[in-house]
Amino acid sequence: MAQWKRASYWQGLIGLLVLLSAPLLAQEGSSENRAAQFVGSDACVDCHIEEVAAWQGSHHDMAMRHADNASVLGDFNERSMIHQGEENRFFRKGDAYWVNIQGSDGKWHDYKISYTFGWSPLQQYMVEFDDGRLQLIPFAWDTRRAEDGGQRWFHLYPDLTPTDEFYWTNTGQNWNFMCADCHSTNLKKNYDPVNNTYATTWSEINVGCEACHGPASKHIALAQQAQKAGIPIPSEFHYGFDRDLSIAVKEWVYQEGHSTLQPKEVMPTQQLQTCAQCHSRRTQLNETADHVKGALLDKYRLSLITAELYYPDGQIFDEDYVYGSFLQSQMAEKGVTCTNCHDPHSATLKIPQEAVCSQCHIASEYTPEKHTFHQANSEASQCTSCHMPETTYMQVDPRRDHSWHVPRPDLSQHIKTPNVCTSCHQDQTDQWADKQIASWFPNSKYRSQQHFAVAFYADAIGHRGAPDALAYSAQDASLSDIIRASALERMAGNTGKNTLVALARSVKHDSDLIRLGAIAGSAGYAFGDRWQILAPLLDDPVLSIRAEAAAALVGSYQQMNSAQREQLQPPLDDYMAIQRFNADRGFGRTNLANVYRDLGQTDKAIQTYQEAIKIEPYFENSYANLADLYRAQGDEDKALKTLLAGMKAQPKSSALPYSAGLALLRISKHQQATQYLKQAAETAERNPQYWYVYGLALEKTDVLAASKALHMAYQVGGNPQHLYAECEVLARNYAQGEIAQSDIAQEEIAQAFELCTNQLAGVAPPEAIQQLQRYIRKK
Repeated sequence: MAQWKRASYWQGLIGLLVLLSAPLLAQEGSSENRAAQFVGSDACVDCHIEEVAAWQGSHHDMAMRHADNASVLGDFNERSMIHQGEENRFFRKGDAYWVNIQGSDGKWHDYKISYTFGWSPLQQYMVEFDDGRLQLIPFAWDTRRAEDGGQRWFHLYPDLTPTDEFYWTNTGQNWNFMCADCHSTNLKKNYDPVNNTYATTWSEINVGCEACHGPASKHIALAQQAQKAGIPIPSEFHYGFDRDLSIAVKEWVYQEGHSTLQPKEVMPTQQLQTCAQCHSRRTQLNETADHVKGALLDKYRLSLITAELYYPDGQIFDEDYVYGSFLQSQMAEKGVTCTNCHDPHSATLKIPQEAVCSQCHIASEYTPEKHTFHQANSEASQCTSCHMPETTYMQVDPRRDHSWHVPRPDLSQHIKTPNVCTSCHQDQTDQWADKQIASWFPNSKYRSQQHFAVAFYADAIGHRGAPDALAYSAQDASLSDIIRASALERMAGNTGKNTLVALARSVKHDSDLIRLGAIAGSAGYAFGDRWQILAPLLDDPVLSIRAEAAAALVGSYQQMNSAQREQLQPPLDDYMAIQRFNADRGFGRTNLANVYRDLGQTDKAIQTYQEAIKIEPYFENSYANLADLYRAQGDEDKALKTLLAGMKAQPKSSALPYSAGLALLRISKHQQATQYLKQAAETAERNPQYWYVYGLALEKTDVLAASKALHMAYQVGGNPQHLYAECEVLARNYAQGEIAQSDIAQEEIAQAFELCTNQLAGVAPPEAIQQLQRYIRKK
C-alpha cells in the first residue's frame, strides 16, 4: 500500500510540474526552441551549494581557463629555460602572459598565452592564432611541490621536430580537434574545410555542470515553478534533465561462498556513457548524436584493446583515459559505476583509498594473512599497489590502470608483459614471482584458466595457432565484450573455419562492441564472402558499425550489382559525413579520398589526397595512398615522385621508404630499392615485415646480410616463418647457389645455416627442418 501511495505521489508531482511548465513550453514555440538550453554553472549555485563547492577548484573546473592571475600557476616572471642549447623565455607584458619560443619556421617569436590547460600535476598553456587554432606550447609547468621535483618548466616532447605530428604548432597539439570536446562545455568545433580555419565556440570554457548533466534550462524552469507551488522536489529527482546519472546498483548483498558483496539488482543508468565521452580513447564522429540516451558509438568510435594502446593482457601501455581498461574488469560486469568510488563533483575518491575497496570486498577476507601477504598498512599491502599499478605519462602524471587485473607473472615469463611483483622486486625474476604467488594461492581459478593474452600474443608474433585461439576468445562468453571485440579485430586476414563461425555469430550479437570488432575481423575474405558476413551490419542502428561496414565493403564497389550498391549507399553516406566532420585532419580527407577512389571518381580522389597533404603535410598515409592510385593508373613515375615528396615532408616515416623500395623493385632498380627498404626497416626498428622484405631483397647481392635482416625480422616479431625464410635463403645459396660463392663464403653460409636450423628446431615442426636439410644435401 505504501509503495502504491509513493508511486501516486510521484505521478501527481510529475503531472503538476508538466501543467505548471505548460505556459513556459507554449512560449518557447517550435520543437527546436523547446529543447533545453545551456544556462551556465552560475545558475546552479543557489540550489546546489555543496556540489558547486566540491566542483570549484577540481580538475573539471580547472580543465581550461582564461590566462589570468587566478588560473596561471607557472612562473612567467622573466624566467628562462635552456632547451637544446637555446633559451626559451617566459615573461609578462602588463597583465598578459607571454613566451618567446621557436616556431615551425625555426625562428624565435613572442607568443601571447590566451588560456591555461589543466591544473595538476602539470599545467599547459595555449596560444591563439589568427585562423582560429589554439595550440599547446611545448613547455609545461610542473605544479608539484618543489620538494617533490616540481615548480619548474619542462619540455613535454624534447625530441620532436617541425615535421612531427606532436610538434607544438601541428595537429597533435591542436586544441580544437584534440582537446576541446572534453575540456569545455557544449563545444562546437565549427571547422571551415574550404579555408582550413576554425570558429570554435563553447557555453563554458571549462567542464561545467552541464557538461555532465546536460542543458539545464528546463530543469531550472520546472524547479522554479515547483518552488512557487510549494512542492519540494527530492534531490535525486532531476526532472527536466534528459539523462540518468545515478549508480547502477542501489544495494549490494552478501551471498554465501563469495568474498565480495553481490549486486541485488543492476538498473540501467547513463552514468558510464556520460563519463566515457571524455574518459576514453576514441575518435569523435559528429557533434549531433546523443551518445548518452543512444549508443556511445553513435558519436564516438572507441579504440579497442590494440597493440598501440595496451599490452597483450590488456594492461595499459599508452594513455587510455580509463574507460577501455574499466570495460575489461569484473567491476564493470557487476554493475560498478564511476561514482561508486569517485565523487562526481570533486573527482576525488569519495572515501579514503584504503576503504574504497572494502565497500564491496569483505575486509576480513582480504587481510595481510589471507590475501596481501605483505606487512599491514604498508604501501605494498594496499589494494591499488597490486591491482591498479601506475604508469606515468607526460613525465610527471601517474595514472592507475582501471582493469583491476590479477597479477600474472606466469604469463609475464612467456609473453613479456609487465607485472607488479617484479616492478617492486626488481632484483627478482618472473619465475620467482610465479612460484611465490602459486604458494599463496594454490587453488586460484585464474591460473587454471586460459588467458586471452596468449591468443593476442600469438597473433602478434604470427604463430600458426593464433587464428583459432582468437576465434575461441571471440566466442568466450566469460570474457568482457571489449576483449571479445578486440579478438575479432585482430582476426583480420584469417579465413579458417573457426574464424568464419566466430564472425557469423558476432555480427548478430547484442553487444555494439562485438559487432564492431567483426568488421575488421572479416578483412581476409574475398568480396562475395565478406558481403555475406557484413551485409546485415549495413542497416545496423549504431552509426559506427554501419559506417565502418560500408567502408570495409566499398573497396569492392566495382564488383557489386545494383542492388548491393543501393544497399551500401546510405551507410556509406554516413561514413563520408564522419570523414567530412574530421576534414581538419589528414586522416579524414584521406579516408574520403579512398572512397572516391573506390567509387571510380579518380580526379576527385586525387584532389582530396592533395588537400590532405596540404593541411597536414607530415601525414604519411596521404602520400602512400596517392602513390598507390598513380600506380594503379600505370604511372610509376608519379607514384615514386609522390613517395619521395612524402619522405621529404616526413623524414621519420618508415612506410614511405618501404613503399618506395617496393616501387623500385617493380622496375628492377634493386640497388636503390634495397637502400629504401633498409631505411624503412631501420627507421621502424621493430616492424618484422620491413626487415623480412629487406632481407629477401638482399638475397641476390649479399646472402649473409640477407640472413641477418631475416633474423632481425624473427627477433622483433617472433614469427617462426621469418626464421624459416632465413634458413631457406641460406640453404638455397649454399655451395653453388643462385650466386657464386667463395670457399670462405660457403663456410660462413654453412655455419649460419646450422645456427638457423638449431634455433628453428625449437619453433618449427621437424618435417620443415628435414626439408631444408634435404635441400642442403642436394646442393
